Amino acid sequence: MSGTQGHPPRRVSTRGGSTPPPSSAPTRRGPGGGAQPRTSTRAQNFATPAPSSSSKKGAKTNRAIDPELKGRARRRAIRREHGFFNYPRNQYTGWRRWVPSWRFVLGTGLFIVLLGIGGLVWAYQTMEIPQAEQFATAQKTTIYYSDGKTVMGEFGSQDRVIVDIATLPEHVGQVFVAAEDRTFYENQGISIPGMTRALINNVTGGSRQGGSTITQQYAERYYLGETKSYTGKLREAILAVKLAQHQDKDEILGNYINTIYLGRGAYGIQSAALKYFGVDAADLTVEQAAMIAGILPSPTNWDPRYNEEKAEQRWNYVLDGMVTLGWLSSGERAGMQFPDVIEYERSDTFAGTRGYLLEMARSELITSVGLTEEEIDTRGLEVVTTIDRKMQRNMVQTVRNMPEDTPKQLRPALVTIDPATGGIRALYGGKNYLKQQYNNVTQGMAQAGSTFKPFTLMAALEEEISPTTEYFNGNNSRTIEGFERPVVNFGGSSYGYVNLMRATGLSVNTAYAELNVRIGPDKTMEAAVRAGIPQDTVGLNDLPSNVLGTASVHPLDLANAYATIASGGIHREAHIIESVRELLDGTQVFTTDTSGERVFEEDIASITTQALAGVVEWGTGKGAQAVGRPAAGKTGTSSENKSAWFAGYTPNLVTVVGMYQVGKDGSESSIEPFGGYREITGGSVPLDMWTSYMTEALADLPEVELPEMPSGTAPPPADDEEEDEEANEEEEEDEEPQPDMVAVPRGLIGATESAARSSLRQRGLSASVTLEYSDTVANGIVIAVTPGAGTEVEVGTKVTLIVSQGPRPQGPSGGDGSGGSGGSTPDPNDPGGSGGGGTPPEDDDDDADEESGGESGTSTGG
Repeated sequence: MSGTQGHPPRRVSTRGGSTPPPSSAPTRRGPGGGAQPRTSTRAQNFATPAPSSSSKKGAKTNRAIDPELKGRARRRAIRREHGFFNYPRNQYTGWRRWVPSWRFVLGTGLFIVLLGIGGLVWAYQTMEIPQAEQFATAQKTTIYYSDGKTVMGEFGSQDRVIVDIATLPEHVGQVFVAAEDRTFYENQGISIPGMTRALINNVTGGSRQGGSTITQQYAERYYLGETKSYTGKLREAILAVKLAQHQDKDEILGNYINTIYLGRGAYGIQSAALKYFGVDAADLTVEQAAMIAGILPSPTNWDPRYNEEKAEQRWNYVLDGMVTLGWLSSGERAGMQFPDVIEYERSDTFAGTRGYLLEMARSELITSVGLTEEEIDTRGLEVVTTIDRKMQRNMVQTVRNMPEDTPKQLRPALVTIDPATGGIRALYGGKNYLKQQYNNVTQGMAQAGSTFKPFTLMAALEEEISPTTEYFNGNNSRTIEGFERPVVNFGGSSYGYVNLMRATGLSVNTAYAELNVRIGPDKTMEAAVRAGIPQDTVGLNDLPSNVLGTASVHPLDLANAYATIASGGIHREAHIIESVRELLDGTQVFTTDTSGERVFEEDIASITTQALAGVVEWGTGKGAQAVGRPAAGKTGTSSENKSAWFAGYTPNLVTVVGMYQVGKDGSESSIEPFGGYREITGGSVPLDMWTSYMTEALADLPEVELPEMPSGTAPPPADDEEEDEEANEEEEEDEEPQPDMVAVPRGLIGATESAARSSLRQRGLSASVTLEYSDTVANGIVIAVTPGAGTEVEVGTKVTLIVSQGPRPQGPSGGDGSGGSGGSTPDPNDPGGSGGGGTPPEDDDDDADEESGGESGTSTGG
């Protein structure tokens, strides 16, 4: 046996020494049956061979540089001291103390995710699918006259016919899937990629997008209503998931295509098929159905009638999608052509002149109230307009009473505004909206002529130019700085030196041209814009000729500007919507602000009104005296008589009557004389129509005086005290240089009475008519004039017209017949008969067809 047999191994010290074995170490049997000592686990751990000197050195080195062991121990110590999240990190200083650890970030993020998932699960479990019948609460919008009771028209009268999708060809549903949601049959109601893409694009400021699936759109339209907020979109998505779990895909698609708005007032595929192609939805071809589905995102703007290029682009997108989804072969796709749509005809609601009012109301609901077209047609609103029903009927009748020989291409435009509110009280935009959608009042335009002079007057007053004591040369054909040709007065009349009051009353072009150059034409333009003429008006500029009305204005804009003068210098935007309320509970949605903004001093407006009152009292608009109320106004006639205006007002109402004529090619042309007038000017037909209409319109309103001249305004100097050296530099006399003299016009004999009256009015003269029987001169023709033609008389002189009343009756007579009906059988639908005035037969306005009790005949004013 060797020296070690039967003895336990020696315990080796890690420090290099030896340690004697324990005195009583337990033993165990080894593999060979011999006894072996039993050592403890601890003893076994230390029973390792003694390292060499080099091993000792290596061990010390490893303990010194091992960062993992050291880091673990340090982290364990930190966790024990600071907890798992360790925030703020107190073991650091400065900004590092506030940098969260990965454990904090991960833990917080995981908590938020779990909380969000829990919230979604809770919302899903607790949300109930609303009853589908709730959608039936959608109602039409009703438009009322200003009384709030009389219906003018309706929008969106629920033009929807529900059809069962099972009765429709498969391609009718497929086109909507291809257009809106190509994963419809695979997704669970929502599209995570689509929603994420839309969210990122919206947050980063890109074009606003929607990530809605068909099911989400269905949930919104059929159950929730319009949802715009992120919270609303989340609720919509949750409901869409629930709907996908509880409703069949075909049921969802069927309800969807019966609900959506597809343009032309049509809701659902059945109504849209009829509106665009005149067929039932069951008879739609693939091409037709694809066109309807393609324009769904913006059906009004992409209607092929208005934007065929965009409609065809979307049509191609839908058909290409059907090829991609396997519902259409490439060969079938290649042979398809873009379908033709039928002409869109609105319902009878828009018939006659009323259609122009309704279209204006609809436009204002969008631009001013902020409603969408879909809201207008489905929300169920009650809209009160500013239109007075009686005034509207009277205005329509005034146009109907125009002479029978009125040119067919003539476009009359009439509008009345309440200067205290800016509300449009009556408007005539054309004969029949269904036949002509062009509104003569809001879209039509013509050169303003002398109706622009008040803006120059106000600008001059702001420059402290006296309207009564400063004089300007009113002689005809003057060369004035800034004008390419000599400036002439209407009819070639010369007026000598005139102050601004007389220059306004007689509409003296030369005096006003001189004034405009003196103050600067930019002042005229700026005053016109402040009053209400839009800055972008065609022809509006800062050239000297702008005083003569070279700008082509819309009649509504001119009326709005004159309303600023009539209201004492306060500008209010012209509007047709007074208020909007919910039909269900009467909640007020919108009320128009009528407070306005002061743009001219009150004294400036008052002086301007007094100057325009002179037009009516003794000037070119003297015929307006027939209304029997204090009134002010201005005539206007453009060069070559291409347009004619009378813009007049009382403190209650502002009314503008304008007319222009278009040729066969649509270009503006000179107005052909009619109604016995040798030429059409602002002082002829427009003035007569204004007088006739305003007489009726003011009948139920209180009489209100015009504002007086401000107390500080100097009166015109007396003739014997005239000392204005500038006005008299060419004359030595002390008297005013003939500002009041005018010649009786020639050509009155042989003219009609109305034409003679008009000619006299244009020269500041009035007429006195004496009727005489004549066997040789037709009824209504002037036989003689006193004083005679060419006689110099003072402005305002009354000229006697001897007018024929035809042959003397041969027997007893019940009257002189001067108020005849015009020789035509009265139309039972025409209030009061035709009264000798021609009635354009195309105008079938329902309001005008109701009994108005108005007088028959057309006022010839005088």
